[in-house]
Amino acid sequence: MGVRQENGTPRKLGPVTEEEIADVTDNEVRKYLRGEGANLEVIQDKKLKGQLAVREELYGKSAKTAAKAEKWLMPTEGGYLDAEGIEKTWRIKQDTIAREVDISSSKKQYDIVLPDFGPYTLDFTSSGRYMAAAGHKGHLAIIDLQNLGVIKELQDEMMLIGVTGIVVNENVEFRGRGKRWILVADLILYRCIAEVREAVRDVVFLHNELFFAAAQNKYLYIYNRDGTELHCLKEHGAVLKLQFLKNHFLLASINNFGQLHYQDVTTGEMVNNYRTGLGRSDVLQVNPFNGVIASGHSGGTVNMWKPTSAAPLVKMLCHRGPVTGLAFHPNGHLMATAGMDKKIKLWDLRKFQVLQTLPGHAKTLDFSQKGLLATATGSFIQVLGDFSGSQNYSRYMGHSMAKGYQIQKVSFRPYEDVLGIGHSMGWSSILIPGAGEPNFDSWVANPFETSKQRREKEVRSLLDKLPAEAIMLDPSKIGTVRSARKKEKPTKQEREAEIEAAVAAAKSVSLKKKTKGRNKPSKLVKKRQQGIERAKRPLLEQQMEEELSKKKKRKMSEDNQLPKSLQRFARKTATV
Repeated sequence: MGVRQENGTPRKLGPVTEEEIADVTDNEVRKYLRGEGANLEVIQDKKLKGQLAVREELYGKSAKTAAKAEKWLMPTEGGYLDAEGIEKTWRIKQDTIAREVDISSSKKQYDIVLPDFGPYTLDFTSSGRYMAAAGHKGHLAIIDLQNLGVIKELQDEMMLIGVTGIVVNENVEFRGRGKRWILVADLILYRCIAEVREAVRDVVFLHNELFFAAAQNKYLYIYNRDGTELHCLKEHGAVLKLQFLKNHFLLASINNFGQLHYQDVTTGEMVNNYRTGLGRSDVLQVNPFNGVIASGHSGGTVNMWKPTSAAPLVKMLCHRGPVTGLAFHPNGHLMATAGMDKKIKLWDLRKFQVLQTLPGHAKTLDFSQKGLLATATGSFIQVLGDFSGSQNYSRYMGHSMAKGYQIQKVSFRPYEDVLGIGHSMGWSSILIPGAGEPNFDSWVANPFETSKQRREKEVRSLLDKLPAEAIMLDPSKIGTVRSARKKEKPTKQEREAEIEAAVAAAKSVSLKKKTKGRNKPSKLVKKRQQGIERAKRPLLEQQMEEELSKKKKRKMSEDNQLPKSLQRFARKTATV
């Protein structure tokens, strides 16, 4: 077993020297070039040739500077497991990986055993530093995965317990409030632990780690990091699944009656709520590319929604049974679904076509930042990877939990090669090499941000908040000029009004007085009647042409629907 980096070449440890920075390969420079350069040899205009030569030189210098700065701004390179000989990566156990990695990485591999509160569901912040864990039997925890600090013990209407555990390869038992907690880990910290007195179905962080929402037995609640209840959102009802749209500050939920709710957490306004009409659903996921919510239903369909429309944007028949899992790739163009028909399908959302169908059942799915797909059912986890770049996923890693552990949810930790697992006996964390983004952008997600930086980031995100109307299937259309539409067909009332206006205009025309014998009243009436018919003729002819085209289209569609052998039995409509 070995660890290979993304570019396939090893890299020595230690600070980067000036000689290494100056030595930049052509492949690294080519990554930052702006396409192919202009062919200056075929250009005869000397002035244009000189301008393009100066521009190409500037582009080359900027690409080389960016490649040099990459060694400073992106000091870490991602890697993945590389099998040697006949060895298979999915046969490598977690114990073997823990012996090969450094001490800080081995501390990220642990098991938290809480049999009295499971099964658990998990959620991570965008920086990957904090994790929210919710037990179905009334247990909520916010965990700081990096730093140790003073833990406060609070007590209110709920029982609030603060525990800090540092364990070095041994089992430690904590007893508190009549409960026994067994921690098996190298390093773990509980920031805030709250035991509520009702079931908790789902938990999700809001815009940062200071606030989180919990879907409890009857209503939806919002808590702060210290476990204090801030809001009780009764309009959502008994919520089964939660999602938070961070760019729009919208909290989306679906309850046991199939009602979808969107609530703005900045103003408290209910943006929209409507019935899906497809019954109970506990499969809900947000597309990170466009903010569209996808819900899986018992009929095997996946519907995509936006808050400004009560009708679904897309209806997809994905499986021949209930949909059990749903996940989106970070680029937003790839979707993975799992159903009771024991199939896992990968969909291209640009064409809404199936790219790959894999055998197997999955209760929960999740994509990592680097595109690895984790599937779990029962007590077995399988990780799939696309290493060829052709969106052809194959088996990468596997992991079996202890016998009797029923997995509830899997979730990759951002910017770490870690997979969080919520199961019936607590939650666990395993190492998946190559899962997380190796370098973080401090302007997007900073695991080491201070309280001042967090406040400034919160203000910036509120100023950059997108309205709910910006959610659409193709967000690249925002800011473009709308193309000229074809003239819409007028309605029946509009046609009648147009004919009446033409008749009134023809009647108002004054006739010329002619010589004696030609101004008889009968001749004037006849001329007015001819003028009215002349004004109505183009409108009536246009109406007749539209009816004929409709009949032709209807006839062609009927012919296309039936095979040739049965077309002679088709019912023929009466011609007028």
